Formats: sequence, structure tokens, C-alpha cells
Amino acid sequence: MQIRQESRAVLYDTAALQVVLDRMAFDLAARLHGQERVTLVGIRRRGAPLAERLHVRLREHLAQAHIERLDLAIKRYADDLTLLHPQTQLTEQAGHARIDLSGRATVVVDDVLYFGFSLMKAVQYLLTKGARTLHTVVLVDRRCATLPIHADVAGLVLQVAPGQVVECHVPPFEPTLQIELVAGAMAS
Repeated sequence: MQIRQESRAVLYDTAALQVVLDRMAFDLAARLHGQERVTLVGIRRRGAPLAERLHVRLREHLAQAHIERLDLAIKRYADDLTLLHPQTQLTEQAGHARIDLSGRATVVVDDVLYFGFSLMKAVQYLLTKGARTLHTVVLVDRRCATLPIHADVAGLVLQVAPGQVVECHVPPFEPTLQIELVAGAMAS
């Protein structure tokens, strides 16, 4: 009988991630300098509350800009990276059908850039809505994307072994903002 033994390590706690988010907002504000209309798009689940945290910080840096918020429901993997859907699925909400992003700087926010499927699906969708100036932002870039997509702003770069999982804990889905590294081993 095999038993899975899992080890967890907190890599970044709340205080460290507040600093990371401040830097991300500063970097993003530099990219958006001069933009008057911005749409900040969070990829559900954890990309949405991260986008909201960045929204609060961006208002300090871009006081003159009108910043809208929007969230997209995209799903491919479970939190433990178990494949849920062979094709990345984006569920369009009724309120999104008539969105027009032309003339707006659009920013997509996600928690982890792993293979790039979710971020790519979001970018493709937003292009159909008229986005022409588009930036991608992730809290963690694992630097192993297999699709032609990259993060314009990455809070952290964590190159970890393929069998390890980078877990971003983001309220309201978890009680504490932190990043954990989860490594599993099989024992007999």
C-alpha cells in the first residue's frame, strides 16, 4: 500500500506579500502611465481578489485614471493541478456579452503562471472584446509556460520542481494571504 506524504513550507507570509503587491502595483502603474481608461480583469478564483488588491493600490498611483474591474471564470486545473478539463474553459457571464474594451488599457491578473492555458484563454477572449493594449500580471511566474504567453509584471519568480505545487492562499478563499510550496512523496 502506498501512502502519500506531503510536506508544506510557507515561502512568503502576508507581510512579505504586501510588499510584493506594492511593487507589482508600482511596476504596473509605470506601464499604464498616461492611460485614462483602464480595465483590470481578474481570473477567478484567486486572480480576482488579487486584482482587487491591485486596484486599491493602482488608484494611489494613477489618480487621474478611471479604473474598472471585471472578473472572468476560467477553469482547467484544480488547485492541486489535477486536470479538470482537457480544454481550458471560459464561461462568459451575461453581463460580459456587450463589453467593449477598445480605447482602454486592459490588464489580466492571475495568481500563478504555470503552463499558461488560463492566461492565454483570457487574452484571446479579451481580444475579441476589442482590447488592443493588454498587459498580463501574475503573483507567481513558475517560468515553465508551454504556450507563447508571458507575464508583463510578475510579483515573484519561483522555479520549482515539476512535482511541486505553488499554492497561493488569497482571502476570501483562504484565511491568510501567503504562498506555500507543497511537495508530495509516495511511501510504501
